Amino acid sequence: MNTSAPHRSSELFRRQSSRLLLVDLQERLVPVIPDRESLLARCRMLAQGAQVLGVPIHATEQYPKGLGTTLPEIAEFVPDRPEKIRFSCTDCLGWSVPGPEDRFQIVVAGIEAHVCVQQTVLDLLSLGYQVQVPVDAVSSRGDLDKQIAFRRMELSGATLTTTEAVLFEWCEVAGTPEFKAISKLVTGR
Repeated sequence: MNTSAPHRSSELFRRQSSRLLLVDLQERLVPVIPDRESLLARCRMLAQGAQVLGVPIHATEQYPKGLGTTLPEIAEFVPDRPEKIRFSCTDCLGWSVPGPEDRFQIVVAGIEAHVCVQQTVLDLLSLGYQVQVPVDAVSSRGDLDKQIAFRRMELSGATLTTTEAVLFEWCEVAGTPEFKAISKLVTGR
């Protein structure tokens, strides 16, 4: 079986050059999100897949004194979650212009699409990162806010995708133990 890839598009995310960022999945924010169960399931699936594939996972908390901490089902994947009051996550994470050895591909998921997620994505793009936004793992209180945020992020250079697409891009090939684990996550079997 040939598993070599002589040429891969620079648009494809690789596990060796990626990071997962989960934005503000907190106790007082998540309950007001209409599709919260699906959102949390997708964010958790991303975290589980990242863990299987060795992709670093980061998470942030917006003003936890007022909005609570990260929900336990997400917090278990990221023990260190920097606090922030700025909506964008880039400052609290200490991320600057990526160097040649840095992980320059960032998958951003969480809430809210039109506030913290969007501002983070725009800042990451301006710093030179490649950004993917899995639309099934990002949400807002209002659907119009979410849809306009997706449009703005895409027009600014982010790639809109899905959780499953991200996981299989990171996986890259079938027939490996990682592929079997990712397939089980996606299918539930």
